[in-house]
Amino acid sequence: MYDIMIVEDDDKIASMLLDYIRKYGYNGFIVDDFDLVLDRFHTRKPHMVLLDINLPSYDGYYWCRQIRAVSACPIIVISARNGKMDQLMALENGADDYMTKPFHYEIVMAKIRNQLRRAHGDFAVKERVIRLSGLLLYPERMELHLNGKSVAMSKKETVLLETLIERSPRIVSREVILDKLWDDTFVDDNTLSVNITRIRKRLADLGIEHALETVRGTGYRLNPVWADEEAR
Repeated sequence: MYDIMIVEDDDKIASMLLDYIRKYGYNGFIVDDFDLVLDRFHTRKPHMVLLDINLPSYDGYYWCRQIRAVSACPIIVISARNGKMDQLMALENGADDYMTKPFHYEIVMAKIRNQLRRAHGDFAVKERVIRLSGLLLYPERMELHLNGKSVAMSKKETVLLETLIERSPRIVSREVILDKLWDDTFVDDNTLSVNITRIRKRLADLGIEHALETVRGTGYRLNPVWADEEAR
């Protein structure tokens, strides 16, 4: 059953949304601590987010970016702001749809069903899985799995690791990685090093140590050392 996260500081609207979501057979929950939106997202892992813009502390644009950095799940922004710039900002920050208040709850539910079908149901594109010796990378989810454990990744981390996995155990040059992640944009060596360090951290979270090798003067190589360890 699909789970929907509601981030809305108007208690009446949040409760009404939750009632309709449950009426149509979905699970739902309301975030009531607006400093812990991303924590609740990680804990519950919802299939969709309904997100208001005018929130305490950080606005909805901020939380939209935070969620989109770790997940491709649908985000529908629901806001009293009806300007074109507000809608444009929501979409540019990662939202999939935008609705202005006041709204008809039946239309909200229709948009919810449509987004769920696109992401998870009849209209969903078959999910890609990048595999290497039991290591599973889900690019659309931005998740890495091994032996029942999983870690969330950012978009750039996902692209970087996908490139390393697809070429493993060959060396991937710095030029190839830079082109994949930043196109023609100039970045310094430290930026690339930071992203490599983050990949090592994600692998370590799954119990994989010393798999990502730095080949001095050339690039990087991902060695599936975890497969050898399991075979012993």
